[in-house]
Amino acid sequence: MASVGVVEGLKLEQRHGKDRVRVGRVWRDPDGTHHFVEWTVSIALFSDCLPAYVTGDNSNIVATDTMKNTVYAKAKESTERIPVELFAINLAKHFTTFYEPVTAAFVNIVEKQWERVYVDGQPHRHGFKLGSEEHTAEVQLKKSGALQVSSGIRKLRLLKTTQSGFEGFIRDKYTILPETRERLLGTEVTASWRYVFESLQSIPKQPLYFLNRNADVKKVLIDTFFGPEKGVYSPSVQYTLYEMAKMVLGRFHEVSSVTLKMPNIHFLPVNLSSKDNPAIVKFEDDVYLPTDEPHGAIEASLSRIQSKL
Repeated sequence: MASVGVVEGLKLEQRHGKDRVRVGRVWRDPDGTHHFVEWTVSIALFSDCLPAYVTGDNSNIVATDTMKNTVYAKAKESTERIPVELFAINLAKHFTTFYEPVTAAFVNIVEKQWERVYVDGQPHRHGFKLGSEEHTAEVQLKKSGALQVSSGIRKLRLLKTTQSGFEGFIRDKYTILPETRERLLGTEVTASWRYVFESLQSIPKQPLYFLNRNADVKKVLIDTFFGPEKGVYSPSVQYTLYEMAKMVLGRFHEVSSVTLKMPNIHFLPVNLSSKDNPAIVKFEDDVYLPTDEPHGAIEASLSRIQSKL
């Protein structure tokens, strides 16, 4: 996405913004319970500012330092607890309505997962620990009001120690990988899902809608990966990825598409032997060498087919 213009017979595509604006925000409930978020905000504005590039006329430029300051001002104005998606929408709405030259805004936010700690089995009112996962939000808003909203998860590490295999793949003179119906399946999921909402008016009115929906989607992804208590067999990462994406679309009608990246993080069977001792360590589905380089790269998107009726 970029603003496009023609100058001196050349096509110019441009945008400008501010990256990696870090902000923390605390909200305090009347009973003394605190809520905390840490966001890294990136903003890109699309505006009619070709003179800035061609003649040095900056009169239609929103300074990137102003964008940074706006993040903190809008965080201060958010007096009630707000999901990261709504904060991104508020930022995009501000830039597209407050500044006449701005035709569209793109806001990307990564939220670290600060999780409430428990002491003696009870939730601490103001204590948090940092989890490994990250939550993401992307908002594109045009001055016309056209809206796109996506949410996501990064660094979701999942592993199951059985009920995974890989058989029947193409074999040639370069193939040494043995077929198996018993292996570890480990991955680090990067997921994103786009909502059907296409205008500010279509955004759900519940204040914590996105917060709750994110938890719901994450649970569906995890539950589908592992299956019930006794597990479910995975004939490939590709198959499991498709099942996870399909389950999200089947469960949540307000989600229009799902994209999953699921690298196959390898755990290699360990067999140790020597001339004098052929079985120092004999592999019996129990001892592995964890390695993440190189790893298999599996990625796919699943979308609803829009009816033409």
